[in-house]
Amino acid sequence: MTIRRNDDAEQVELTTTTTGLDLFGQDRAVVAMRVNGESLDLQREVKDGDVVEPITVHEPEGLSILRHSAAHVTAQALQNLHVDAKLGIGPPIADGFYYDFQTEPLQPEDLKAIEKRMGQIVKEKQRFVRRVVTDDEARAELAGEPFKLELIQDKGSASDDDGSSVEVGTGDLTIYDNLRRDDSVAWKDLCRGPHVPNTGYLGNGWALTRTSAAYWRGDQSKAGLQRVYGTAWPTKEELQAYKTRLEEAAKRDHRRLGTELDLFSFNELVGSGLPLFHPKGGVIKRVMEDYVRARHIEEGFDYVGTPHIAKEELFYTSGHLPYYAEGMFPPLLEDVERDEQGNVTKAGQAYRLKAMNCPMHNLIFSSRGRSYRELPLRFFEFGTVYRDEKSGVVQGLTRVRSITQDDSHSYVMKEQAPDEVRHLLRFVLSLLTDFGMTDVALEVSTRDEDGKKKDKFIGSDEQWAEATAILQEIADESGLPVVADPGGAAYYGPKISIQAKDAIGRTWQMSTIQYDFNQPERFGLEYTAPDGTRQQPVMIHSAKFGSIERFMGVLIEHYAGAFPAWLSPVQVTAVPVAAEFDEYLRGVVDALRSRGVRVEFDESDDRFAKKIRNASKHKAPFVLIAGGDDRDAGSVSFRFRDGSQRNGVPVDEAVEEIAAFIASRSNESPTANA
Repeated sequence: MTIRRNDDAEQVELTTTTTGLDLFGQDRAVVAMRVNGESLDLQREVKDGDVVEPITVHEPEGLSILRHSAAHVTAQALQNLHVDAKLGIGPPIADGFYYDFQTEPLQPEDLKAIEKRMGQIVKEKQRFVRRVVTDDEARAELAGEPFKLELIQDKGSASDDDGSSVEVGTGDLTIYDNLRRDDSVAWKDLCRGPHVPNTGYLGNGWALTRTSAAYWRGDQSKAGLQRVYGTAWPTKEELQAYKTRLEEAAKRDHRRLGTELDLFSFNELVGSGLPLFHPKGGVIKRVMEDYVRARHIEEGFDYVGTPHIAKEELFYTSGHLPYYAEGMFPPLLEDVERDEQGNVTKAGQAYRLKAMNCPMHNLIFSSRGRSYRELPLRFFEFGTVYRDEKSGVVQGLTRVRSITQDDSHSYVMKEQAPDEVRHLLRFVLSLLTDFGMTDVALEVSTRDEDGKKKDKFIGSDEQWAEATAILQEIADESGLPVVADPGGAAYYGPKISIQAKDAIGRTWQMSTIQYDFNQPERFGLEYTAPDGTRQQPVMIHSAKFGSIERFMGVLIEHYAGAFPAWLSPVQVTAVPVAAEFDEYLRGVVDALRSRGVRVEFDESDDRFAKKIRNASKHKAPFVLIAGGDDRDAGSVSFRFRDGSQRNGVPVDEAVEEIAAFIASRSNESPTANA
């Protein structure tokens, strides 16, 4: 037998029955094992000839196993306290886990009681023991669990999307028993596993976080459930670090800061996911738009514009209907003609709010003949598109229904495609750097190749293989970290997504570059090749911000509302020490405004100390103060975000310094300590 640890391989000769616990049981960091590539519980036997690898809690799969085991303990504790509760599904998720139950609404005190019972179960070190059962045996044992019975019935069609894949798959049905030290069964659940050897492996690095309403398998037409969320980490220290990150994230929440800084709002009269940008938020949006419009022109793009609605037929031609129908708003019936009695004399035409710009860009391409000499031909648009995000999914600016995209489409000869992808990737990375997002990785999203969802993708195997190889090669040569996203491609082709980490280490999906060999064929796009033949171009989609709304939301959280001076809606707040210095300070304000600086003059009746507190709360990068000494000397005083201060700066020097700092486009905050 071969034991692999990282790159090292150790040969072990087996003379007796051996389990993973015999091999790794002394190392509590090992929570499961891979045997010949299959993830198994440590209680499972291994034999001569097997290749065995430890799965540690410090790697993603091991952490998911720990969290799924914590979900089971949560369910066991809740059913101990609420004996009539019915079990739903409990998968691991990013940073934690959840478990769904059919039970009465849970209150905060219920979480405390569940946590207390969980602690007892953890201390008991109950063993997770796997049993293979037939369908009939499973139905008999779980006769009182209607949701589990449905999963048994649906065996083979389980999905990662709704979490049911953690329960059943295409192979054997298995039940996990939680066994006490006397081997009596404390609790059981339908589950594929694997699990940690015993509940003691959870240690003290776990906690329940909140509850919410949920629906069985995400279907709002089905039973309403209660969802319990939790988190689990290898150590108590890592749990505390996670809680600290959550506290910091709450401080940076763009929805809260959007209100505090008067940037944007939502109103029920407008609708969920439809933001209203206030003047200060409008400044940020305009600066972003002006920047990216100029950059596209520099990079060889032609600016175009298209309407917000189009006939439904257009989206059948593009393939978005039916492949993307769930993401589009329902049709609007227009152009109906009626007689004087109100009878329909001419049927109406179905229109759709556009959910993407590419179909109309294709029509611009095909509006006249094209030559190879024009290629690459690059169209760019600030196009607002509309997507029917469900009300439970929309979230501030980061998930909206009206999406302003800096959307571009490059039409190239097939042999030009790799260089165009490189060009777009360089463009995207430079844009992210300009906005201070420099810790990035690439994600290559490909077609689902296992057959389960293959019918959701258009095109031949050869087309997908060629396009995927191009994107993978360019991602690899970038020198950036590259991660795989199997099944995450658009229906029309693979894509590269840029993943950026913010100031507190959270990863956000930002820009995308997508390779499309389908729409040019569906629209019959052609150009005249050098040999005079008619050839089909390759189309490459790219959104640099992705969504201006989402990008702004990320920037608010990245900078905690303290924007770089060049982007800040208010770059200078002017604060007179008293009303008698208003006229003097207004002269400084006028000089700054003549240089294009965005200045806010605080002429309120508040006391000076409160004005300073307000200026700090509004996060302007420069606060200018003027009192008697400043007026007499023809100077001003600077106060910066970090609390540092410079006094007695001559007015001309202060104006020049502020204007130069803004023009530098630095993403650092100005300070007296530089």
